[in-house]
Amino acid sequence: MIELRDITQHYGIQPVLKRVSLTIQAGELVVVVGPNGMGKSTLLAVLGGMLAPQHGSVTIQGRRRRASAEEEWAIRRQTVYLPDQPWLPSLRTPREFLLSVGRLYGIADARLFEHVERLLKLFELSAQSNQAIRGLSAGQKKKVALSATLITDAPILFLDEPFSGGLDPSGLLALKRLLRRRVTEQQATIVLTSPVPEIVEEIADRIVILRNGEIAACDTLEGLRKSTGIGGSLGEILEQMLYPETTRRLQEYFQESPL
Repeated sequence: MIELRDITQHYGIQPVLKRVSLTIQAGELVVVVGPNGMGKSTLLAVLGGMLAPQHGSVTIQGRRRRASAEEEWAIRRQTVYLPDQPWLPSLRTPREFLLSVGRLYGIADARLFEHVERLLKLFELSAQSNQAIRGLSAGQKKKVALSATLITDAPILFLDEPFSGGLDPSGLLALKRLLRRRVTEQQATIVLTSPVPEIVEEIADRIVILRNGEIAACDTLEGLRKSTGIGGSLGEILEQMLYPETTRRLQEYFQESPL
């Protein structure tokens, strides 16, 4: 379904991704984790077509990203990319925005109208559906952005930090259940980032761990437990693989504390 080959991306002289290669199967939910500044958002932007890598290629359903206008247009019909801080039309209402995005993806009006109402209800936006987006809270704007992503019915989703941005517990629950159902029942392919190990454990088929711009590991949770010899939670695995210095500094802090 999706293949990354030797993706290298840098800003100036600072490399962010270093020859990253990865294959993602159809109907798989893959979560990318890692410390801040290690390339997670850059990787999602490359997958989503917003960035062209300095080296390497991204192939989706046999088509190479940015190979030609025709190839890219065919890919964009099947994919949707949600950045960490998405742009929203502040003067439009949630309902107007969702209808516009759905029509951009060619969703028939009969399906579109019904789906818009269900998404507004699911994310508790019905009361705000005819208000200007600029008057919504941060969490409500996040729900609008997520709804606009889901209204596309795209079979391939690239979501950068979909669980952040002020989502309340109700929104978190709805999004987790909805994404898993899209994968298990509709065979959607989803790649997302998340800093919360507990959420990753609940939803991921495979987990990609980025460290210093490279893939340190890519496996199921059970596979990571076996390969690392750490039989606990994903948080404990990440603590040992990514944050040993933080653990050491914590120990030093507590040892030096006068309390």
